[in-house]
Amino acid sequence: MKALTYAGPQAISFGELDDPVLPGPDGAIVRVTAAGICGSDLHIYAGHGFTPGTGYGVGHEAVGEIVELGPQAHGLSVGDRVLVAASAGCDRCGNCRVGVVAACERQPLPVDACYGLGGSLPGAQAQLLAVPHAGGNLVRLPEAIGDEAAIVLTDNAPTAWYAARRARIAPGDTVVVIGLGPVGLMAVQSAFAMGAARVLGVDLVADRRARAAELGAEPVESDDPKTAVREMLGGGADVALEAVGADATIKLAISVVGHRGRVSVVGVSQNRAYPFHMPLAQVKELEFHIGLCSVQYELPALLQLTAAGRLRPEAVVSHRMPMSAGPDAYRMFADRDDKVCKVVLDPWQ
Repeated sequence: MKALTYAGPQAISFGELDDPVLPGPDGAIVRVTAAGICGSDLHIYAGHGFTPGTGYGVGHEAVGEIVELGPQAHGLSVGDRVLVAASAGCDRCGNCRVGVVAACERQPLPVDACYGLGGSLPGAQAQLLAVPHAGGNLVRLPEAIGDEAAIVLTDNAPTAWYAARRARIAPGDTVVVIGLGPVGLMAVQSAFAMGAARVLGVDLVADRRARAAELGAEPVESDDPKTAVREMLGGGADVALEAVGADATIKLAISVVGHRGRVSVVGVSQNRAYPFHMPLAQVKELEFHIGLCSVQYELPALLQLTAAGRLRPEAVVSHRMPMSAGPDAYRMFADRDDKVCKVVLDPWQ
């Protein structure tokens, strides 16, 4: 089969990989009809991967059709159109049974629970994908939800919703979203769906701020976003949602909220020694949330909101490209060329 693989820093290759085999009696093989590039994939592309080595398939966002199914896979049939949840669980432990796969008791390391981070699970940017424990890791898609919306629902939209839900956004709240990539743009939509009165968007890239404005956010047009936010709101925000994972943006999130503000971080940080400002947090009575999204837990609400038109995940998609152009797509995404926001790849082109 054709697939994208990691060949080294700033090097993604398009070529052949062996066709997958059924990963156990409760697994499935999915013929991928669309795959997405996520901001997390750029960590690998930049050479800061989650595991050493090269040659493994990349990507963790896919939708497609089941073409083979193990005899013990429950609730699914060959031919079903499905979404592959980016977070994979064992489908057996108590946490996975209620959808909290990020706390899976049998595969506690993130690298073992996400496709395309190394050798543990195959990459989703491929024509075929082996999905273990299919009953818990595949979700049937309603006809009303197209592939582009579904790709965003594999990871970006659930992560954004998780961030907003953990921050307990309530009707009338003021919200600042920091980082306006696909997760940040879905965070804007999520905040409004939860009743936010005003949502401000912070990003260094002008066209991303413009995209956020199209979704109803107020772009922060300043080199000093902390001061600008406080001037726009007449004080600190109720909530800050951070979707970057950099030290500077986490610090900004803490600084823009007011007394008893709530900060929710879903940007991926690999800093084990972040200089958390404890005195400021204590004076503010700050609530600080950080974690990894369990896609399966968030999806029931998101599927209903999307089908009802309350959320529009497809609105964050900016580019549709053949998977054969995958290496260029990664370069473009990393360099933020051509007003790129979300790239959806066709594995069969």
